[in-house]
Amino acid sequence: MVDLSGKVALITGAGRGIGAAVAKELAKNGATVIINYGGNEEAAANTLKSIKDACGNGEIYKCDVADFKAVEDMIKDITNRYGRIDILVNNAGITKDGLIMRMSEEDFDSVINVNLKGTFNTIRHVSRQMLKQKEGRIVNMSSVVGIAGNAGQVNYAASKAGVIGITKSAAKELASKEGIMCGISSGTNVAAAIKLARVLGEGKTVVTVLPDTAERYFSTPLFD
Repeated sequence: MVDLSGKVALITGAGRGIGAAVAKELAKNGATVIINYGGNEEAAANTLKSIKDACGNGEIYKCDVADFKAVEDMIKDITNRYGRIDILVNNAGITKDGLIMRMSEEDFDSVINVNLKGTFNTIRHVSRQMLKQKEGRIVNMSSVVGIAGNAGQVNYAASKAGVIGITKSAAKELASKEGIMCGISSGTNVAAAIKLARVLGEGKTVVTVLPDTAERYFSTPLFD
């Protein structure tokens, strides 16, 4: 068990699914978790209840990650209240599938705004605090679709390919600062996402965990 006592983790899109599973795992290991949600307050509240029932600690926080100013305010608010943000898990994402010849501009833009711009927004605003702390872990949820593509998902594939690019570029910037690590996880595998959220931190610039490689990082501590 990794001891994350005293650590503060922000997980976007954590009301259900992979985000909720990661939030519960980090809380089980002692982190205070901020469960970000965009619209489904009931799901976020249920995730928090599960965490508190297991003697964990956290809160829910409504914020549209596609909104640059709203994300800035969220990061400032969390930092003011807790004094730090140690872990950021960019999990928020949507799909609006359709063939490219029929896809509307609105459906393309909305997926890009949440999945890709949302990832940029959170990293943009949390990185300064992590650099100040000289410590932090950023986990971005991508997908094999971002590498291989998928019919009917040109918007989703573009967003996830962009997430991979953002992670690699951000890692090159932040890795020069002691204690800041970035990683990518397959957004289709809960176990891999949880393991990366727990174990990212062996000192690599970019750690990529897809289902077939997740076990490689299982025993590596999130923080030394």
